[in-house]
Amino acid sequence: MPLRQPAARAAGADRVGRLVRPLPAGLAALPSLGRWIRVADDGRVVALTGKVEIGQGLLTALRTIVAEELDVEPGRVQVVSAHTGRTPDEGTTAGSMSIETSGANLRQASAWARRLLLERASNRLGVPVARLDVADGEITAPGVNERVDYWQLIDAAFLDFEIPKRTPEKSPAEYRWVGHAGQRRVDVEAKATAAAFVHDAPAELHARLVRPPSVNHRLAELDIRVASPGTLVVDGSFVAVAHPKESEAVRWAERVAAKAHWRLAFGSPRAEIDEQRRAGAEAFPIRDGRPVRGPRQEMPTTFRATYSRPFLMHASLGPSAATALWRAGHASTPRLVIESASQGIESLRGVIARAMALDVDHIEIRHVAGAGCYGHNGADDAAFDAALVARAVPGRTVLLKWSREDEHGFEPLGPPMHVEMGAELDARDRVEAWTHDVYGFTHVSRPSPRAAGVDLLSARLLGQPLEPSTPRPALAPEVGIHRNALPIYAFPAQEVTKHFIADAPVRTSALRGLGAQGNVFAIESFMDELALEAGVSPDDFRRRHLGRDARAVAVLDAALAASGGLAGNRGMGLARYKNRQCCAAVVAEVAVDDSTAEIRVAKLWIAADAGRVIDPDGLRNQLEGGAIQALSWCLKEAVAFDAQGAVATRDWESYPILRFSEVPTVETVLVDHPELDPVGAGEATVGPTSAALANAVFAATGLRVRDLPMTPERLRQVAAS
Repeated sequence: MPLRQPAARAAGADRVGRLVRPLPAGLAALPSLGRWIRVADDGRVVALTGKVEIGQGLLTALRTIVAEELDVEPGRVQVVSAHTGRTPDEGTTAGSMSIETSGANLRQASAWARRLLLERASNRLGVPVARLDVADGEITAPGVNERVDYWQLIDAAFLDFEIPKRTPEKSPAEYRWVGHAGQRRVDVEAKATAAAFVHDAPAELHARLVRPPSVNHRLAELDIRVASPGTLVVDGSFVAVAHPKESEAVRWAERVAAKAHWRLAFGSPRAEIDEQRRAGAEAFPIRDGRPVRGPRQEMPTTFRATYSRPFLMHASLGPSAATALWRAGHASTPRLVIESASQGIESLRGVIARAMALDVDHIEIRHVAGAGCYGHNGADDAAFDAALVARAVPGRTVLLKWSREDEHGFEPLGPPMHVEMGAELDARDRVEAWTHDVYGFTHVSRPSPRAAGVDLLSARLLGQPLEPSTPRPALAPEVGIHRNALPIYAFPAQEVTKHFIADAPVRTSALRGLGAQGNVFAIESFMDELALEAGVSPDDFRRRHLGRDARAVAVLDAALAASGGLAGNRGMGLARYKNRQCCAAVVAEVAVDDSTAEIRVAKLWIAADAGRVIDPDGLRNQLEGGAIQALSWCLKEAVAFDAQGAVATRDWESYPILRFSEVPTVETVLVDHPELDPVGAGEATVGPTSAALANAVFAATGLRVRDLPMTPERLRQVAAS
């Protein structure tokens, strides 16, 4: 049935408008309606977003938001994603922010589009807006034979309309699609049946890299020629081979690699966050949510524990790839055209422009799906690599793919973390003092035109090298090392300190959740240890410290209700991502083999509150995917280095990840709040799952594992200590 819309919403409701919030930031910065929503002549509605689909179901959710607000069938909506010069610049797709930001922009833009279209229909039909009905873009009114549709009402003035302020949006009580299951993913069919990935893009030349042993090595000697129609590209220590046949590009790259001699140009510092590094770290106590320079408050504590995680890989299943075309003599069109799986094409464009001495307007980048990673992997670097090769062979499209060894050996790694916890219990067995000291390298080194250096791998290998930025501590709330270091709990006294270590031995950058995984692993493991000391059940111990956080309590209770409690070999973890986004509780049940010490996770139960649910299936996929990735980190993954500081774990044998046969059954409960704005959820479960696993292992074995990963060797070490 078509929905009758109240006049207040359709006409703008100035009285209400004065009471509502300002425009979403992206829409305020770019208020032209036609930059966000277009009603196409062929019966489609086109929505434009600067965010990208990396497997999280974003395009499906954005389509649902637009369809809901415009009252058209979702199948009519096409979402166009991340193409420089064509879509809005909405920054990087990161931090579980896309629904919050791009979703808010498109919802409000769609509400304005509907308002303007209904006002035009009202004038055309001679009927007040309040009497109009809309069904799939067709507008009718009771007692009026004439009908119009959106596509008859469009002109240039509609596209050029400048949005002045927020207009009322549809009430959740009227939703037909938002929050309902069964939404069909818009990206799956192409990925399953056609060449949807950049790895499969058509190209005239295929390129492969010849990498040094590590980023600290430089080319000493190379004496080889590549037979035509192949091309050898050498610029300093950047070496690549291009050939019309992909198999020949691979073969020639192997031959060139065998002839290349490299020298270690820089020192190879130790990889560990050891006592010497911790002693030299720069401390930033957190005040009002922000790290600041200043003295720490000394807070003596009786109970102490230390937790750690190692270097981790994004370990994309498909190595990074990109296409590039360098056009010669085209002054009126982009000189360099790139297809990339980058999560931040606008920033990447600016950095490549600087590195290649081009005007930014002479570069065009379009996002094309890659293997995905939820973080800063090699996609940006591969785009620059492709551009360097394309410049050497102008006029021909180059498809450059990293090898598995390239991906494992040279992607920016998720940095290790060292966390020291302390607490004091009062006479009522409540925490009266809490300390949290987290040490680490930077989690933030994506290429940015605002950064001092050029943070692309091959830039430092060129004959005239472009140096990367000097790592600096991030001092904004919930960024990098200190993400989720502030506890969700209310303690009478607490001192949380970020300790920044500048001399990372390798490139480190954003991995799903940044510091949240290590910090929540430590906090939630320590809460269980304190509960045991207090003689209180883990869930009751958490409740007594959650204060007035009713939503966190509700999520905790929902997880326990779904699982039936914490009896047996079970543990739990709880956190609100960035202390303001999705709140998630996880219960894990494990079995530990007495003879092999292998841990197997039998089942996970997840409960989550992400505000208003847009696509229930998509939200469950995000929560469950994050939980499974956390299990892989905690059970198997750790980067190792050789004596020269090069990454030694360059294949799936030396860097194993969780297999399909090891994936547990997962049951997920969504705590929906249609009256609230949606918040990000893609990274919400990585911390709680890590702690739930550790707490379950303790329940099963009595062994407290504080250092990841929880391999059989680690369990034996803990048992022997």
